[in-house]
Amino acid sequence: MLSATGIHKSYGKLEILKGVDLEVAKGEIVTIVGASGAGKSTLLHIIGTLDRPGSGAVSINGINTGKLSARQLSAFRNQHIGFIFQFHHLLPEFTALENVCIPAYIARKSQKEAAIRATELLKMLGMDHRAHHKPAELSGGEQQRIAVARALVNNPLVVLADEPSGNLDSNNAQSLHNLFVDLRNEFNQTFIIVTHNEDLADLADRKIVMKDGLISGMGGTTGGIKNA
Repeated sequence: MLSATGIHKSYGKLEILKGVDLEVAKGEIVTIVGASGAGKSTLLHIIGTLDRPGSGAVSINGINTGKLSARQLSAFRNQHIGFIFQFHHLLPEFTALENVCIPAYIARKSQKEAAIRATELLKMLGMDHRAHHKPAELSGGEQQRIAVARALVNNPLVVLADEPSGNLDSNNAQSLHNLFVDLRNEFNQTFIIVTHNEDLADLADRKIVMKDGLISGMGGTTGGIKNA
C-alpha cells in the first residue's frame, strides 16, 4: 500500500537520509525507532508529503506523490493521510467536535456529513460526552484521543504518528497504544509510528530500527529485530 524507495534527504551539507527503502502493507502497524538524529521524523514527514525527498520516490496506493503538483499534493494529503503528533495541536477556540470536523471541512464535506462522521468517531473513542468541550477543558489523554479522531475523520489510507504518546503519563500512553491496535483490528487501519516508547514499539507488527540515516534492522516484534 505504501512504498518509499531510495529516499535521500539533505539540509545543506548535512545528509539526514542516505537511501531508505520501506514498504508497508494495508492494515499493518509499523513502528520506527532509533536514537535522536537518526532520521526517523524526517522520513515520516517525507512519507506524509510534508517534505519532499532530495531523491527517491514515495508511492501511496499506487500514486507517486512526487509527481503531484503542490495543489494536488495538498488535497491528497488531506484526503488520504492522517497525522498524530506528540502535541495535539487542537485549536483552542473550537470544541472537540469542531476540531475533529476541520479536515472534513477542508475536504469540502458538508457540515452535516462532517458532524455525523466526527460524532461516530468520538463515540467509538469514548469521547462523545466531551464533544462540546474545548481543549482547555480536557485532560492530556482526552486531547490526544480528539487528535486521533481528527486524523481518522476523512478515512485515510494511512495514519502517521510522531511520538504520539510522548506527552502522556504511562496510563494514558498505554490506553492510546491499545487504541491503535483496536483501530487496526476493527478497520484494518494502517499506522506508521515514530516512537521512543518501547511498549508501543513492541505492539507493532514490525519494528524498523534507524541509525545514521539508514534502516539498520527490522523484524517482527515477537521475534526480535533482525539485522538487515
